[in-house]
Amino acid sequence: TTHQNNISDRSQLCVMNGLSCDSAPVPKRPKLAPSEDGVDGLPCKQTIGPEKRPGNDPLLQESSYRHLTTRTKEETIERRKSLVGENCPVFFHNPLKIVRSYKQYLYEEDGTAYLDCINNVAHVGHCHDDVVMAGHRQMATQSTNLRYLHDAMMDYAEQLISVFPGDKLKRVFFVNSGTEANELALWLARVHTKQQDVVSLRGAYHGHSKLLIDISSYKHDGPGGQGPGEFCHIVDCPDVYRGRYRDPNSAGELYADLVKQAIKKVEEEGRGVSAFIAESIMSCAGQIVPPVGYLKNVYKHVRDAGGVCIADEVQVGFGRVGKHFWAFERQGVIPDVVTMGKPMGNGHPVSCVITTEEIAKSFADSKIRYFNTFGGNPVSCVIAKVVMDVIVREQLQENAHDVGTYILDRFKQLQKDYAEVGDVRGMGLMVGIELVHVQDREKRIPASDEAKAAVEWMREHHVVLSVDGPDENVIKMKPPMCFTRRNADTVVDLLASFFSEWRSK
Repeated sequence: TTHQNNISDRSQLCVMNGLSCDSAPVPKRPKLAPSEDGVDGLPCKQTIGPEKRPGNDPLLQESSYRHLTTRTKEETIERRKSLVGENCPVFFHNPLKIVRSYKQYLYEEDGTAYLDCINNVAHVGHCHDDVVMAGHRQMATQSTNLRYLHDAMMDYAEQLISVFPGDKLKRVFFVNSGTEANELALWLARVHTKQQDVVSLRGAYHGHSKLLIDISSYKHDGPGGQGPGEFCHIVDCPDVYRGRYRDPNSAGELYADLVKQAIKKVEEEGRGVSAFIAESIMSCAGQIVPPVGYLKNVYKHVRDAGGVCIADEVQVGFGRVGKHFWAFERQGVIPDVVTMGKPMGNGHPVSCVITTEEIAKSFADSKIRYFNTFGGNPVSCVIAKVVMDVIVREQLQENAHDVGTYILDRFKQLQKDYAEVGDVRGMGLMVGIELVHVQDREKRIPASDEAKAAVEWMREHHVVLSVDGPDENVIKMKPPMCFTRRNADTVVDLLASFFSEWRSK
């Protein structure tokens, strides 16, 4: 089975309650140059009547949202400093206090709208009516744990299994976060292979538990990091822009050979490899898209050594890459284990691991009873199923392909106009632009300061972006899937203005 839908050119997508994605309730317009039917890609002022929103929501008819908070932003900042751990950062030097969100927009208490370009958790759009109401109805009915029978779990399990290619991935385990999913995936691999060693990629991020920090170079090589864990082996990420192999025709095989070498080293020490784990497109490493043939070669090396191949789709799954429902499909492979998380519940904490009958049986044969208090509860499963329904009904995968292609084309034009744009890469609505120093463009020296300045400048112009990559010089975009071409124009045009202003300094 393949999951590549016919992509058609449409002028309006993501129709919800009679509104296109270009419309959203905005009490106060941002101060940007006006366009024909709104504010340069940001939503125009619009009131949605009672028939359009459940519960006769009065919030969308207000000129500001000050009544949603009892404290000023300054008070909230001071309270956070005194109450929350100091190493839990917020975005921006001038943080946003978001009190309302809808579709691809965020609102501060005075009603100012911000275009959200980075929230891949709100996959089908912030506060989607169908998702909100499904959760509300189920919470008002019952929510037990997986030791009780309820049909919602099996309904969603069947739906989820049906969107995976082939007939290999058939057993699911429900958990609550990407971290839990990746922890369980490694546990499954270790039980199945009776080995401990794990191969992962430089720059990778798989979660915040101790085990996952051990295998996540993004964390253990970052500030305060203590290096990889004892049984973790880090190999170069398949970066064809700044990595050691840059020819896209040969890089896939050459980077895969590094995995083969790591496996050989483990075997020479008298052990075996339990798993290779990688994001199908690397997010925190800087939106790295593996070259053609990379995973196919890696998976062969790993399986030849008796290991398990794990695809981390927590950030890139559920149609985000456009042409495919899962990013690993682009590489023509089927993993042994796939982990899912962030977008699965559109902000509700739900995640999942899917694996083969063989690996699930090994786990069962270990006699370890697996229990997760909240994993697979009725509320989570009902919400997750509705999210999947919305993806299909509102053709959000097709939208990701259409708008993502448009964004990449526009960024590539920006690359021609501004030398600091060293690389443009991505798939669907998973896009990165890597900035380098203009005077050293051929050396590809990262322009970290400029990337960070761009993000802060865009925030002041009501667009939310972020930076990624080991040198924090990659501006990333992974917006809600209802993002539009007009939104894309807003981002690209403003970034062009920033680059022009930066040059003039």
